[in-house]
Amino acid sequence: MPNLDLRTEPLDSQQAAHLLRRATFGPTPSEIAGFVGLTPSQAVQTLLDNASYVSNPLPPIEFDETKPNAGQTYLDKPFNGDRNFWFGTYIKYWWMGQMARQDVPPSLLDKLTLFWQNHFVTTRTEVDDYRFLDRYLRLLRGNALGNFRFLVIAITKDPAMLRYLNGNQNVKGSPNENYARELQELFTVGNKDFSGNNNYTEDDVKAAARVLTGWNYTNHYNEGSTSFETTFTPNRHDTTDKVFSSHYAGTVITGRSGVTAGDTELDDLVTILLDHPETPRFICRKLYRWYVNPNVSQEVEDNVVVPLAAFFKSPANNYAILPVVKKLLSSEVFYDEVNRGAIVKSPADLMIGSIRFFQQPIPDMMSEYVAYRRLMEFFHWNMIDMQLDLMDQSTVFGYEPYYQPGYSANWVNTTTLALRSNFTDALIWRWFQVLPGYQLGIDLLAWVTTMQPNFSDLNTPAISCEVVLDGFLENLFATDLFPAQKEFLLDTIMMMGFSRTTWLFEWNAYRAEPTNTDRQNTILWRTRSLMRYLLRMAEYHVF
Repeated sequence: MPNLDLRTEPLDSQQAAHLLRRATFGPTPSEIAGFVGLTPSQAVQTLLDNASYVSNPLPPIEFDETKPNAGQTYLDKPFNGDRNFWFGTYIKYWWMGQMARQDVPPSLLDKLTLFWQNHFVTTRTEVDDYRFLDRYLRLLRGNALGNFRFLVIAITKDPAMLRYLNGNQNVKGSPNENYARELQELFTVGNKDFSGNNNYTEDDVKAAARVLTGWNYTNHYNEGSTSFETTFTPNRHDTTDKVFSSHYAGTVITGRSGVTAGDTELDDLVTILLDHPETPRFICRKLYRWYVNPNVSQEVEDNVVVPLAAFFKSPANNYAILPVVKKLLSSEVFYDEVNRGAIVKSPADLMIGSIRFFQQPIPDMMSEYVAYRRLMEFFHWNMIDMQLDLMDQSTVFGYEPYYQPGYSANWVNTTTLALRSNFTDALIWRWFQVLPGYQLGIDLLAWVTTMQPNFSDLNTPAISCEVVLDGFLENLFATDLFPAQKEFLLDTIMMMGFSRTTWLFEWNAYRAEPTNTDRQNTILWRTRSLMRYLLRMAEYHVF
């Protein structure tokens, strides 16, 4: 079977589109064209290099035009409890805008950040302080391609995580085990190995909780406060030795006292977590499911996950994330045809990917903040209806389709399938106004016109309905359609039983009178029927 060997053949259009769909929230046509001819290694390195273009964007602003500070930043101002809910929500809008923007080269940063946010889960609702949420997101975004050891240490002390999993309540004599449990079960070693054996014991949870006593944060939801920080209080820390089970080779973490005790013992704890043989496998298995295929067979485990984990943990790599992502996205297994179209699109991949593929403009956040907010609201509420509430997962396990049996297929059910179709219909009917003069959606008349050479010269042969279908299909789906499917689309959906030559007469009539409303409506009727069906096809919901 395909493995982690480096793929060296230059990318064709389908392979470039595959990489960009998986590594980003979806490519524009020009981005696909720009990656054709690159080797996988060159293409992935480009995506990595491009992260610098989006690594330090402008901060979120007040999007409510009725407020006196509309259009101004708020994270640099004293805490405002009255605006806490909305300022937290605006951080979501800010991040969605980063995912959707088209004014910078394509980067894998935000798609990978979403992976880590769904791995180290905290939520706006539970954290309940927009400043904490912002720092947490920037921690993940700033270190998504960094070192996993650093990330585990930093997230453990992060104020948002301390609040979300009750780390602030974890004190000597009365330890709170919430974070110690999730640190092992969800963040590092995993609950069980691939064969179903336990990776740690309840006593390991208790021991880890005692290691982590004494941490807290300041100024949560403190009206008018201008700063907050993580604190360690020595007299709240358990200074006794902590003994771990045979899963951790019986390691004893020596109890310490004083102001450095918290950091020293945390370093020791993270060391034994990363020394556990299942930690690199657990993380690499999740990365494989995120980027390649939800289904991990024994063959995949042996030939992909285990060697990737060995590389991840190796002394030469020492838990660096970037080289692992590059190796996976440049590998033979990533480009194996069986893995193309193997993942059901999340609501973010569906909506933001569609916006990017059809090149729908994103209003400038600073100068057009009302229009920007309207578009992000459209994304936000539609995604929630489709079961993805950005940075507000229902449990610490993350979004259900990323851990339940069936994995990404759980994004689709009788309710969400209809909602997905409602969204794609909005792109066809263009009913949503972002701002005056900008209706969200596909200008089909303009698109088909660009397919016709010498549009106004009627001596130039008219394009056929087959040409229109091929133009609509270019890089739209993850896999090619069968000939019978194309026949059905042309004869039943587009032409509705009429001869295909009818299209030529209708198209030439439109070319002769392009401002004639009846002519326009005839072309729109056929092209809209075709594109609407294409967007509703199941293939469009996988990538």
